[in-house]
Amino acid sequence: MIENSSLILQSPLFYGINEEDLSHLLPCLKAFTKTYSKNEIIFLAGSTIHHTCVVLQGGVQIVYEDILGNRTIFSRVTNGELFGETFSFFESEPIPISVISDDNTLVLFLDCRQILTTCSSTCKFHHQLIENMLRIFARKNIFLNKKIRYLSKRTTREKLLSYLSDEATASGKGIFSIPFSRQELADFLCVERSAMSTELNKLKKEGILDFHKNQFRFQQS
Repeated sequence: MIENSSLILQSPLFYGINEEDLSHLLPCLKAFTKTYSKNEIIFLAGSTIHHTCVVLQGGVQIVYEDILGNRTIFSRVTNGELFGETFSFFESEPIPISVISDDNTLVLFLDCRQILTTCSSTCKFHHQLIENMLRIFARKNIFLNKKIRYLSKRTTREKLLSYLSDEATASGKGIFSIPFSRQELADFLCVERSAMSTELNKLKKEGILDFHKNQFRFQQS
């Protein structure tokens, strides 16, 4: 049995691939795993990367920090999700972002060149992998369009309501959780934390929103 095979097969990247196929595919992709402690740097801005990565356990944050130290969180990547895939296909380009673990994290590294190049036997599960990768690119494009919509809102209140409305809809539950602390949420929405906290308290007083830590609930009208 392949180590961590159950975790690997939970990733959308390996949809339609069974454990036997995985045993042939991983050596073809020159796969290896590495563990990281919380707040450990996986990729640093300015470096070049050569691997597509899958979070098997834990989570990472994709972070941009400008020359003045202003920090923006692009996204959080958690179990089964990918990071680094876009930049890995442009190996000569330095990355403008850093990737930092926000928990004890296990990461699977895959050689991006081997993903695009099918092996000599042109195994069907390698074709399945490429198809899965294209679906993941499409989903990420949808996410980026959502984030553009959040950031295009003119006020902190509008940004909060736009993001939290999407999270509530996605959860399908009355009470839903978000993957960010208050500071992280402010960094994600590109707003000042104090201004964001003020708007959250206003929404609570107005009976629109209730919350405790990272759990939220829209009040019934």
